[in-house]
Amino acid sequence: MDKSTRYKIFNDPVHGFITVPKGIILRLIDHPYIQRLRRVRQLGLGYLVFPAAEHSRFSHALGALELAKRVLNNLLEKDTTITKKEYEGTLIAILLHDVGHGPLSHTLEHTLIKDFNHEQMSLAIMKELNKEFDGELDTAIAIFTNQYKKKFLHQLISSQLDLDRLDYLSRDSFFTGVSEGRIGINRILKTMRVHKGNIVIEKKGIYAIENYIIARRLMYMQVYLHKTVLSADALIRAVFKRIRDLLDSGYELDFASDSLRYFMQDQPSAKKQITGKMIKAYTSLDDYDIYLNIKFWTQSNDKILAELCNRFLNRSLFRTTFFENTPSEKDHEEIKRQTKLSLKKLGLPHDDVSASYFYSFDQSYSEAYKYQNESIWILENDNAVEFSKAADTKNIIALTEPVVKNYCVHLKQVKI
Repeated sequence: MDKSTRYKIFNDPVHGFITVPKGIILRLIDHPYIQRLRRVRQLGLGYLVFPAAEHSRFSHALGALELAKRVLNNLLEKDTTITKKEYEGTLIAILLHDVGHGPLSHTLEHTLIKDFNHEQMSLAIMKELNKEFDGELDTAIAIFTNQYKKKFLHQLISSQLDLDRLDYLSRDSFFTGVSEGRIGINRILKTMRVHKGNIVIEKKGIYAIENYIIARRLMYMQVYLHKTVLSADALIRAVFKRIRDLLDSGYELDFASDSLRYFMQDQPSAKKQITGKMIKAYTSLDDYDIYLNIKFWTQSNDKILAELCNRFLNRSLFRTTFFENTPSEKDHEEIKRQTKLSLKKLGLPHDDVSASYFYSFDQSYSEAYKYQNESIWILENDNAVEFSKAADTKNIIALTEPVVKNYCVHLKQVKI
């Protein structure tokens, strides 16, 4: 029997059985770079609010791969010309689209490396893999970077209606139990087609798209920007701010992870390029490194660091307070004053610098549909119409407005 035709099956609670043909796709799945994603939570610190949200970037990558197979097969049925090389390249691109995520996903994205986003690392890792696999990722890289001639293939990877979003909305909704995030994936995939070189949605899929945009808005409000998630993110960032400040002051700090020590001490930047050393250190990091170090630092001689780490480990989180207007200088000073008093009562250093680790001001931002930049197109009578202008969707224009909220994360003893 020809073993090359055999499949490996993954049982996924969101999409059912996912079959992966043995070959380049399966060899990539088995690679340490992709296996690392099993140890990176999809929702970062979301599990501190939604106890079942323990799903990984690995399961998301497999889910997006399955959706890519489905939509490509649907497009082939509609007589879209997609070669075997393009089919495989698209699957590889979607499989690897998030391979550049670091520990806790987005939470520490701008903490470990300066001038950085995870897409840069995804591309750098794809190029490393391409060397290892003797150029078999050439087409995937061209599709991923939007350099391939058939632009609709890149739109499946990255757009207002890409397979990444379709999977993570469904997956995150499932594991958080937030039913408002459910979307009609099958109808969306079945109504996708290529029109004049671009992905469009047939008119019969218009209500599924409306539901998708509303679900995206609701998931941001209820999950991704949940006030306790914002609080947990602020606390973990305060830990690493303290680490950097201690190192900058010459404090001798022990690390349980050599890779994390490199990022904290050397403070590499991705402004010019991502070096081989950065890739090697980055791909050895996962959520476990962060938790191991935090447990290690709960015993630190530095009282501020030990307090922050113990709070995180035991889920003694800060409180998040939203403001109707931009906080004033008076608001800043009052919160600082109360924070210093609270730290004094706790027997901790309570000067201005020490207090700065226990409160922070920020903005949450969400935009469900960026119709002015990357539109979703509806096919009406052989013409592509931008979604907000399509029939029966006049109300959707309200969901194109960004939602920006000012907030402060602070000790619970601080009254605002």
